[in-house]
Amino acid sequence: MKIIVNNSSMIPIYEQIIDQMKAMIINGELHENDILPSVRSLSKDLKISALTVKKAYDNLEKEGFTVTVHGKGTYVAAANKELMIEEQKKEVEADFEMAIQKGRRYGLSEEEIRELFELVLEE
Repeated sequence: MKIIVNNSSMIPIYEQIIDQMKAMIINGELHENDILPSVRSLSKDLKISALTVKKAYDNLEKEGFTVTVHGKGTYVAAANKELMIEEQKKEVEADFEMAIQKGRRYGLSEEEIRELFELVLEE
């Protein structure tokens, strides 16, 4: 598993881990029942605190992407297609929001933003 942590990013490290693991699960790089690296081994590989990895793993479990079996490890949870689709929609929605905010900062009207959206959608 290839996780890249950017220490100079404004995004907290645990969120970077969460985002990359979610992407691997959604994209099928990680499959149901695949075991994730232990907290200790991943923290050692990434040269970060074990608490940071633990926080990422706890959040992934809370969101239904992983299951932890005490004494055995953390595994990719059974694929919940609705959850994955909803997660993908949230990501697209966030990208739309950023694009709209950028358009507004540049002084575009809502109509101009809509026209641009329609243009891009047609391509």
